[in-house]
Amino acid sequence: MRKEIHPEYVECKVSCACGNTFMTRSNKSELRVDICSNCHPFFTGSEKIVDAAGRVEKFKKKYAMQ
Repeated sequence: MRKEIHPEYVECKVSCACGNTFMTRSNKSELRVDICSNCHPFFTGSEKIVDAAGRVEKFKKKYAMQ
């Protein structure tokens, strides 16, 4: 590898809009994000399925899911 062409890899403090903070490593010393694993609907279980045409019920009926 060529020397002095790669960015420096440092400790990084990540701050989410929900107030959660954690440390990781990056080429920046601080990151601000809108959503993290503590507030993302997929990870928290509060994910809602928006179905306007009854597609979810049709799929469940077709494959006999309750």
